[in-house]
Amino acid sequence: MFDAPAKEKTLYDATWYSDAQSYWDTVTPTVNGMLGGFAHISTIDATTSLSFLGEFVHGLKGRKGVIRKEPRIGKSYACDCGAGIGRVTKEFLLKVPFERVDVVEQSAKFVEQARESYLKREIEEGRIGEIMCAGLQDFVPEEGKYDLIWCQWVLGHLTDDDFIAFFQRCKKGLKLGGIIGIKENNTSKDLVIDEQDSSVTR
Repeated sequence: MFDAPAKEKTLYDATWYSDAQSYWDTVTPTVNGMLGGFAHISTIDATTSLSFLGEFVHGLKGRKGVIRKEPRIGKSYACDCGAGIGRVTKEFLLKVPFERVDVVEQSAKFVEQARESYLKREIEEGRIGEIMCAGLQDFVPEEGKYDLIWCQWVLGHLTDDDFIAFFQRCKKGLKLGGIIGIKENNTSKDLVIDEQDSSVTR
């Protein structure tokens, strides 16, 4: 007898979200786990994000300190979408610094690690607002709350329809002048499906 060939994953099949959940349930709740074994890039990742966002939150100064561009957004409240254990919150958003950051993460295991260990000090200091255990397909931000909604290496888990709906909801969650930040991998060719973690590179 021959074993039946493994079923090839199709784009956005019925188990798209549950398969992703099952994958992340196997991942260790550490920085190395969040980065797929590439913990060594964490510092440079955060540093480049700080550099990129700097002009938006601090403005741009020219020679002799002359202001060339005024800051575009405030620094009171940010939201970290698909936060894992809170690596981006801790190493980037709170160093901008935003006064407070909400965390959205679908894995209960990662949320527990954030609460009990990784972000414990920041929580005690009152710098972490809400910690929401939810997938982005279900996340509905409070209207007019955020200066910045940051999405990093997570949007590939959303189907196309949920991707669009997510941004429509996030737009309503921004303060006047607020922005949505996106840091994602993309492809110059056709869509690339990752069957292991149930995600797509657009």
